[in-house]
Amino acid sequence: MKRFKIGLAYQILIGLVLGVIVGAIFYGSETAVNVLQPFGDLFLRAIKMIVVPIVVASIIVGVAGVGDIKQVGKLGFKTILYFEIVTTIALVVGLAFGNIFQPGAGIDRSALETTSISQYEETAESQEDHTVVDTFLEIIPTNVFQALAEGDMLAIVFFSVIFGVGVAAIGQRGQPVLSFFQGVSETMFWVTNLVMKLAPVGVFGLIGVTVAQFGLGSLIPLGKLALVTYGSMLFFITVVFSIIAKICGINFFKVIRLLKDELLLAFSTASSETVLPRIMEKMERLGSPKAITSFVVPTGYTFNLDGSTLYQALATLFIAQMYGIDMSIADQLLVLGVLIVTSKGIAAVPGASFVVLLATLSAVGLPAEGLAFIAGIDRILDMGRTAVNVMGNSLAVIVISKWEGKFKLNKEVLEKKAG
Repeated sequence: MKRFKIGLAYQILIGLVLGVIVGAIFYGSETAVNVLQPFGDLFLRAIKMIVVPIVVASIIVGVAGVGDIKQVGKLGFKTILYFEIVTTIALVVGLAFGNIFQPGAGIDRSALETTSISQYEETAESQEDHTVVDTFLEIIPTNVFQALAEGDMLAIVFFSVIFGVGVAAIGQRGQPVLSFFQGVSETMFWVTNLVMKLAPVGVFGLIGVTVAQFGLGSLIPLGKLALVTYGSMLFFITVVFSIIAKICGINFFKVIRLLKDELLLAFSTASSETVLPRIMEKMERLGSPKAITSFVVPTGYTFNLDGSTLYQALATLFIAQMYGIDMSIADQLLVLGVLIVTSKGIAAVPGASFVVLLATLSAVGLPAEGLAFIAGIDRILDMGRTAVNVMGNSLAVIVISKWEGKFKLNKEVLEKKAG
């Protein structure tokens, strides 16, 4: 008799539905929040435990295989250039949807509940003088172990790349080191599959807490913003991502189906970190070299947040419209310019999207208090942003692999998972 097995995506979906139901039943209950929170925290902590070892080991193994620092430098330049182009397109799409659909027009601010944003203000103030130059300087860690402990992804990527080049440079003497990190990489991917069994429980806890705290009714007053936000992201996926994938000779919707488990998990937890190991593994199986996959995905977590940058442009216009402030083309170009800088410069800090928005509103003279009105539904919007970020980084791996002439599409993997 054939044993009935529920796939991971369906398990996560069940956890999501149960979390919404339980959260709605116990809406407003502090006890329910305290009971549900540990379920989500358990999963997030387990994921954070494995991310750094996987990134370090994968990059060292991948780069040591390339062994040419000029090749690595060319890869880095192409990656950053692509990230900059696509995130700028995302900002333009966000501004376009804000102008066309006017989500903030006619909103009665007195009817909206406000949420404290003080937790983000201190971070934004500390980042006001933080320039792009500072960001690039901070890529080089002064203390590698501190960077590893804090999960500073760009510093970790930089060190791992240099270390990998060093392993290749010393030739045969570096072989034991390379073998060690190959073993670490394979072991950590096994551990990842073990940790993923906790995903449905984590989703249940995280969604349950969100609904219990804010309730489903929190969407109603700001429903237009939520609809425009998700509509703009859907447009970005179906048009921009699809065109880029088409140029690379691949059907992006098949890639989405391949990544359905990871996208559902990223959406449910509003955390890209939860799927980083599995995204790297799947993109490698799809046909991208380990050297490119292990470099592009972690770097993209700071430089290629397409969903977040799109939302930041849209939210800026929303707040201007809510306060009845008319923004000219010149004003919006200023917003575009500021966001190009701020979205990269402080992308690695906690609550990055809110910190970026605070910095942007201050720079263009808009009332930062407007963020308090949308803070209550930010978690709902963050779920969509995170899924788009994951799609963008997955597509980036294909683009850069194709650009380097090293993408070998495994049709069997794509068709098997898509079917």
